[in-house]
Parts: sequence; structure tokens; C-alpha cells
Amino acid sequence: MKTRVVIIGAGPAGLTAAHELAQRGVRDVVVLEATGDIGGLSKTVNHRGNRIDIGGHRFFSKSDWVMDWWLRMLPLVPGEEKRGLEIAYHGQRRNLDAAQPSAAEPGMLVRSRLSRIYFNGRFFDYPLKANLDTALKLGLVRCLLFAASYARARLFPRPERSLEDFFVNRFGRRLYLQFFKSYTEKVWGAACTEISAEWGAQRVKSMSIGKALRHAVRRLLGLDGGAAQATSLIERFLYPKHGPGLMWETTAQALRSLGVRIEMRAPVARLEHSEETLRAVITRDPDGVEHRHEADYVISTMPVKDLVLGLRPAAPAPVREVAGALQYRDFITVGLLYRKLASPLPDNWIYIQEPGVQVGRLQIFNNWSPAMVAEPDKTWVGLEYFCREGDGLWAMRDEDLIALAAREMARLRLADAADRLDGVVIRMPKAYPAYHGAYARFAEVRRYLDAIPNLFLAGRNGMHRYNNQDHSMLSAKLAVDAILAGSADKSAIWGVNVDDEYHEEKAAQGGDADESRAVAGFAGR
Repeated sequence: MKTRVVIIGAGPAGLTAAHELAQRGVRDVVVLEATGDIGGLSKTVNHRGNRIDIGGHRFFSKSDWVMDWWLRMLPLVPGEEKRGLEIAYHGQRRNLDAAQPSAAEPGMLVRSRLSRIYFNGRFFDYPLKANLDTALKLGLVRCLLFAASYARARLFPRPERSLEDFFVNRFGRRLYLQFFKSYTEKVWGAACTEISAEWGAQRVKSMSIGKALRHAVRRLLGLDGGAAQATSLIERFLYPKHGPGLMWETTAQALRSLGVRIEMRAPVARLEHSEETLRAVITRDPDGVEHRHEADYVISTMPVKDLVLGLRPAAPAPVREVAGALQYRDFITVGLLYRKLASPLPDNWIYIQEPGVQVGRLQIFNNWSPAMVAEPDKTWVGLEYFCREGDGLWAMRDEDLIALAAREMARLRLADAADRLDGVVIRMPKAYPAYHGAYARFAEVRRYLDAIPNLFLAGRNGMHRYNNQDHSMLSAKLAVDAILAGSADKSAIWGVNVDDEYHEEKAAQGGDADESRAVAGFAGR
């Protein structure tokens, strides 16, 4: 019997699902993308030869399957394999010389990672390290207060009802107020007391001051067992030469060659179902003409809110009520091209903890890949702003946002306004599915949708879960596995990004994870 699969969304999850189906013999596949871009949040925007990575995407994963998938799709560029670098795959080590580079297409680079926190006019390691340099920058009195606050939190832990409870229990109230509260609330636009502790459990996992201090003492006493010498993806990562969009544009080309249809500018108008089975997805083209796509199976990466509200007949009222109230945090990147910065910055990311500015984080695109910048003697910076679609920041004119970003760069003493050459604004709606408000009742929506046997949710917005790119790919793979097995069980898909330790803590061969790096800073992506 011929299987017809409709995939909603041409981001990492949707394209991974399409590729897995095509590789395993299912060719009656159509991918429906609402916009004119491939890659979703992982797209690359090209502005006059200067490329923007929306949010920053390091290509590393705890999953060997994901790592191998990436390198098959985009091998290392010629010359990279000669560096003889090794990257840790779980406890094993795999030499990247084995990859076969392609001379025809730009592929993967091996990049070094550096991220820092900018606080009180100084740079701190990101994540914050429990070491002498941090202590000297913070000052003895502040460190003692942090230590006393942490001790109190350990002696008198709070019941974990909110994200604030979660952070205070692991870091103490003073450190939470200094390095977590304001940045987290800037990202989410909600008080930490209103955000579910589940977000912290998913993103921060087992990190704590205690673990960081134990690791620091072990290092001081030489008891690391060699872990510090092991190379891990915390220190190096893979990165497409022209940004993450290169991965998904390459994937889309491969899919078309396999006969998979990818329809652009095809937003979903409604989804028709009967007897608890999805029958068809109806899209509307730019001319207003509707197109019907019959389906045996549907893999949806569209926002859960829009999926539920688009069902016909309508979903039950309580499910529509919860889905309609799900919240999102939206995202603006302002790209600024400078003749030069106040001083060279080697960072991939800088997390801004300074009061008086709205920018949450900035990227130096030159340091992701030199090919991201049209002229190598210029510096291409992306300032990231967290907002809500329709609010004052989102509604600002592009020229006003560019002027705001330039003023804030000057206020942070990172660049002179006179050295700015160009600017561009990129808006990304629904970048962050929120873990507050109606999310407390999300289980009602999940149960209803999971009961539709031929509907599978995947990806960040598709699952309303703060997935990274690799998590989205794994959820797509598991959806394909279930479809080909004839199973309607969705539990394995929902198990992705639940029990794993956050992969910033990925253990290197021969020892524990480098927990001294994992104390602060996971309020964002």
C-alpha cells in the first residue's frame, strides 16, 4: 500500500523527517512550508554578503546518529580534515579524518567555542566558573555572601513550584539574583516565580554550585583522572561554512532529487479529520487559492496553538482554550556591521547582564565562520532582543531598532557609533515556546493530539518544548520510526530532551563532565 505523508514545516525536524522517509523508501512525501525560507529558526539570512545565524547554532550532539547525519550531509571542507582534530562521541572518540570532504560545496568547519558574560563592565566565563579569576572579579565580600546564601539554600531547600525555586535551591538566592533573575526575565518577559520549574529541570539539569566546587577542588588536587585533557564538544564544535542554513538548504536539494515535494509559501489554513483520524491538510497560497493534501500520516512541526485552532471539526472547547492561551517569546536580531570594535572580541556569544540596556545577547559572526562576513577586515555583530509579537519593541521601525542597537553597543563601550557601516533587522516570531501561563495545562492538549493515531508532533514549536536542533531531529526520526512500524505510540518522541543531562555537561572520555563550566547562564538558548 502506498503511504502518503504530509509534513508541516521545513525546519530541522520537518526536513529530517522527510529525508528519513525518503531514504527508507517512502517517496509520496510533501513538505509544506508557510514562509519563503528553508530551515526555520536554523536558517541563515544573507544581507549584502554578510550572513546572520538566528540565535547561534553550534553543531554538536550527544547523539552519534545526529553527528553522523550532519557529517554525511555536509562533510568537512577541504583542509579541515587535515587538522587531525578529534571530537568526543559519548565515551568513544572518532577521528574526523574519516570524513570525505566535498570540493564542490562548502561544508563543515571545526570551530573553537568561547562565550562570556558581560557584567559590571567586565567579562566572565560562560557558564560562570568557580575559580580564582571569577572570585577576583566579583570581590571577596560578594563571594562570601554568595557562599553564605548557597549554604542557607542547601540547609533549607524550597519546594520547587517555580523556576525561581529551582534556581535558588541550586545556586542560592544571592547568585540567583545576580546572574539568573534579570536575564531570565528579559528572555521570557515573565517573572521567574511565574515560570514552571520544569524549564529549569530540562535546561539546567544537574548543575549546581556544589558540583562546580567539588570539581574545582579535584582539579586543584590533581584528581581529575585526565578529564581536563580530553577534547569535547564543549570546547570545539562543527559549523557549516556559510551558517546553519547551509545544512538545511543542502538537505532540501537532496530531498528534491529524491522526488520529495517541498511547497513554499504554503501556510496551513485548516486540518480536516474524521473519526479521530487526520484526513487532509489544506493550505492557502499567496493568491488565496486553497490546495488539499490528502494524508495517511501527518508530521506537524507547526506551533501547537495554530495546529489545534486549525482542526476541523474543532477540537473540544477545553483543549482549544488551553492551546489558544499558550504563550511564546519572540526574537529580534539586529545585525550591525562595524569598521572596527572598541577592542577585538574573540567570542561566539556574549551574554549581557548589564542594567540599562535591552539587548540580551550578542554574537560576533566573524568568530562563527570567517565566511559569514563579506569583508574580512570588518566586524559583523548580531544583537539579540527578546520581545513579544506586537509589543513596543517588535513594532519599532527597522531604522529605530538599528539606532537603538548602535546606542547600546556604545553604552556598553564595545563599539563607537561612528564606526558603524550598515545594519539590518530580522524578526522571528514564536522563537521560544513559553513555560508559563496556560502551559500548566499543556498535558490536556498533548493527550488530545496524541489520541489522533496518524498525527505525530516533532520539533520545538511542534511539541511546544524548548528543543535544540538535535532534539528536533531526534523527535523527527522517532516519528518516522513509529510510522514505518505502524505504531501510534508517541511516548518515545516525548521522551526526547527529558532525561538527558544538558549537553553542555557532556562527559569527556576518561572522567566526569567539566562541571566547573556549568554554574550559570542557562537562562537563554
